[in-house]
Amino acid sequence: MKRVAAVDLGASSGRVMLGEVGAHVLELREVHRFWNGPVRVHGRLHWDILHLYRSTLDGLRTAGPLDGIGIDSWAVDYGLLDDAGRLLRNPVHYRDSRTEGVMERVLEKVPAAELYAVTGLQQLPFNTIYQLAAEELGGASSLLMIPDLLAYWLTGEVGVERTNASTTQLYDVLARDWSDELVSRVGLPRRVFPQLREAGDVIGDVLPDETGLAPGTPVIAVGSHDTASSVVAVPAADERFAYISSGTWSLVGLELDAPVLTDAAREANFTNEGGVDERIRFLRNVMGLWILQECQRVWGDDDLDGLLRDAGAAPPFTTLIDPDAPEFLAPGNMPARVEEHCRATGQEPPRSRGAMVRCILESLALAYRRTLRSAQSIAGREVDVLHVIGGGSQNELLCQLTADACGLPVLAGPVEASALGNVLVQARALGEPLPDLAAMRALVRSTHRLRTYTPQGKPADWDAAESRMFGTR
Repeated sequence: MKRVAAVDLGASSGRVMLGEVGAHVLELREVHRFWNGPVRVHGRLHWDILHLYRSTLDGLRTAGPLDGIGIDSWAVDYGLLDDAGRLLRNPVHYRDSRTEGVMERVLEKVPAAELYAVTGLQQLPFNTIYQLAAEELGGASSLLMIPDLLAYWLTGEVGVERTNASTTQLYDVLARDWSDELVSRVGLPRRVFPQLREAGDVIGDVLPDETGLAPGTPVIAVGSHDTASSVVAVPAADERFAYISSGTWSLVGLELDAPVLTDAAREANFTNEGGVDERIRFLRNVMGLWILQECQRVWGDDDLDGLLRDAGAAPPFTTLIDPDAPEFLAPGNMPARVEEHCRATGQEPPRSRGAMVRCILESLALAYRRTLRSAQSIAGREVDVLHVIGGGSQNELLCQLTADACGLPVLAGPVEASALGNVLVQARALGEPLPDLAAMRALVRSTHRLRTYTPQGKPADWDAAESRMFGTR
């Protein structure tokens, strides 16, 4: 039995999960949860990285003696170290406005088709390449993605794990290394891009310093992009599956053996991100539950169950929005933005909170439907089941609407997919007999309860709604 800690950092909260893995055993227990979110200083949004590190240490100390530690987080954001290994400044939040207009300037240097041919990455204005192009890098010697920065503070070892490196838009998805050509053409210093690591590599041992942790405990590289860890824990029985990693963002896609770098993939804005064991996560980012979360924040209403009951009783397909519209990206008065979006597209805005939630969830389900069908067509892969993992798998109304919209059975769960994938990769590195993803997924299936949602309703209603929704973009 291996006893490991998964440090799992999300965009709104972080947690330290204690995992135990052995023969027919895969158990998780939350030992510490803490707030995470942007801090605005002089107009700039930052991550409170020292709060995250201190909270991580608190959780690891609470977990007690460990065989290993693994860290995963959201993608694209980073910290910069100087020559002495000191953090230059607080990492900037990807929702900050500093990248406005930067993507267009970078694409003048490297046209989109050439950029996609190397990286296979979806164009998003906050990708690391655009953040770095907006950054002053004169005093920087090393770039570390968020999990690698915390691992560096624990071990003193500098490096970047590949699944997170693949989200920077500076990574050659075929060569599986930094693209020196892209780095040069964008005008970035090559010195800041450190050696890459594989998921499963031992980064180093915890230093005997002020951490309060047992010196010598190994810190293990996992799928450090949380979606990469989540996909490890998809309880699929074969390869004919699609997944939605559902949370603040929704990552909708397929797992492939090789990237799809065609013009059709680029034009549909699909991404080819690295996965554990050299797999490719062929997916699109959909805005996800962020819109609903921001509505709840503005309303001051944390009774999600009540809102979902009201949404379930609201008439279907009354109003629809494009969840990926740029006006929904930044924090702010989301209910007002939804109302304005409806007016701009010739629709009557929702008249109640329940109707607003129904609008958001139906629109998400339609975005999932369109994305999934496009992914199958472009990749030439048919699927029989759709796995919904992560926090959104608990949203029963969204799961049912997704099954209805996509015309596929939805298997919901596990909720803690990213932490499970994290501990599974650690356990294998520590010697547990989990030779491949199939073995890891079989262990998830045998130890975790899943809920099945069967498609209901009339497909023609969803066809008409999709035509209406995307005809107003």
